[in-house]
Amino acid sequence: MPAKALKEFLDKHKIAYQVLNHTRTYTAQETAASAHVPGQELAKTVMARIDGRMAMLVLPAQYRVDFDLLRDLIGAKEVELASEKEFRELFPDCEPGAMPPLGNLYDVDMYVSEQLSQDEHIAFNAGTHTELIRMAYADFERVAKPRLVALFARV
Repeated sequence: MPAKALKEFLDKHKIAYQVLNHTRTYTAQETAASAHVPGQELAKTVMARIDGRMAMLVLPAQYRVDFDLLRDLIGAKEVELASEKEFRELFPDCEPGAMPPLGNLYDVDMYVSEQLSQDEHIAFNAGTHTELIRMAYADFERVAKPRLVALFARV
């Protein structure tokens, strides 16, 4: 079952979504393959510290964050990968590393790669390593209110 806060949030906003079950995976590429979701449609969440503040970086499964490029794009002084220990408590209803890309749900800044907006649908971790949420990208944009950033990632 998806994380309780996530399910309540989507239901409250009357979002149509599917829950996709898959075998337990720990990387975005494994998850995409197991759930039979195209890699460009699967959004992975990477946690970072931007000028000392925790933030979600959301990008297609097959991409990697270019921290220097992101720093330059958003005009930050410092952008670094956050450790699990630093962010685990922000997502109490999620398995570590399986948090959904909804920064506003968890009061965390969020930057979303523009590449994800080019697909009709988006899929992402539902708070577990065995479930995804799949929904229309337009609905995701409406409820997540992401800050879109062009090309902060590379393959």
